[in-house]
Order: sequence, then structure tokens, then C-alpha cells
Amino acid sequence: MGLITLNVFAANDRPVTFKQLPQKAQQFINTHFSGIEMLSATVDDDYEVYLANGAKVEFTLQGDWKEVRCSGSAVPAAIIPAAISKYVKTNFPNNTITKIDKNYSGYDIELSTDVELKFDKNGKFLAFDD
Repeated sequence: MGLITLNVFAANDRPVTFKQLPQKAQQFINTHFSGIEMLSATVDDDYEVYLANGAKVEFTLQGDWKEVRCSGSAVPAAIIPAAISKYVKTNFPNNTITKIDKNYSGYDIELSTDVELKFDKNGKFLAFDD
């Protein structure tokens, strides 16, 4: 039964063009992924954008970023809160942040070594994520 539900939800994803993304999302991509081709984008409960460099960016329906995942490369430094960036550089100096997820309680990040960390809204380290 769960597989049927997943297929139904996936069927609700509607393809969109770059120009159909919210203005904020377009600006985010142009600023942080300049010159990288958009392979595809869909909308349902949120927007999911896939880029040619392997990055996936999720946006709210209003165009605010929710998650940035960069396969094999670092998340753009400009979107990482300074406190999180400092914590990672101090405690994990040989790692890069390959995923950042912004949610109501704070941030979840994943490092290049697959270590997952949780931070509050102010960028204070909370815990390792299982």
C-alpha cells in the first residue's frame, strides 16, 4: 500500500521551467549556481530543482530555499550561517558541507565524510544526527 501512495505523490509532481520558479528561487540559483544548467524542476508541495553539477535545491512555494544538496562538492559558502561554518572549520577542518537543510527548528547539515550535525536557528551546535 505504501508503494502505491508514493507513486501517487510522485505523479503529482508537475514539471516547471526556470521562468516558472518563484523570483526568489530564480535569484538564488543565479547567485549561488551561476552558469550551471538546470536539468529539471518540479513543483508539488515545494519546488525541486536539479542542476547539471549534481546539485539539488528545494524551495518553498514562496521561493525560499529549504535544502541544498551538492553531490561531490561543497554547498555554496554564502548560504551557510557564519556560526555553523566556524564550528565545522574548527571541529572538522578536513570536511566540507555537502548538504544543508533549513527547517523550523534550525539546520541539519551533512559533511563530506557523511557525518550529520544538528544546529539551532542561531547556528549553535546541538547534536550529531543519527
